[in-house]
Amino acid sequence: MLRLKPWLIHYLQLLAIAGIAVFVFLVIASWSNPVHALPEYAMRTGESCATCHVNPGGGGPRTLRGMLWAAKGRPDQVPVLPNVLLAPGVTDGAELFEIACSTCHGYYGEGLFGRELANTGLNENKIRSNILNGRIQSGMPSFEGKFTDTQLQALVDYVVSLANGTAEIPPAEYPLDPPAFNCSAQGASETCGGN
Repeated sequence: MLRLKPWLIHYLQLLAIAGIAVFVFLVIASWSNPVHALPEYAMRTGESCATCHVNPGGGGPRTLRGMLWAAKGRPDQVPVLPNVLLAPGVTDGAELFEIACSTCHGYYGEGLFGRELANTGLNENKIRSNILNGRIQSGMPSFEGKFTDTQLQALVDYVVSLANGTAEIPPAEYPLDPPAFNCSAQGASETCGGN
């Protein structure tokens, strides 16, 4: 018959009591503070998932608004960041599209989580309205106040060119020349390279 040392029996009893205490705490905590999971947060806040998450399907990295919202304890309203531009200093429509839109709509406008834009014939007014107001039912957040007027026009012009099939899409990668190794010895007893 296996005999346990008294100190081990005492340790196992304490471990069992601690486990029960943690279980009871979790049960009580779940009663007093209900847990919300996506898309319930979106329904509670009235914002799309893409407001808080870089990936509109939820999960993954958070946007600045999403990080602030989580830090504030996930209130019913997502914090507004007035006068915070999405891409300060960027004026190229294709680059603005890559920064703000390609995560959902695809690099080429082919549609990922968001709707396909390439060769759809969408008109300028519809595109501008969707950018400014969002499409909450579809998961697209509003970008009102996130671009300067010049940026907004450049982005709208680029999306229009995607929609009518005339966009000059930047290459996904640029070939680089092989690296050149140039070395000149600092002194007569030194050589290039090596340790």
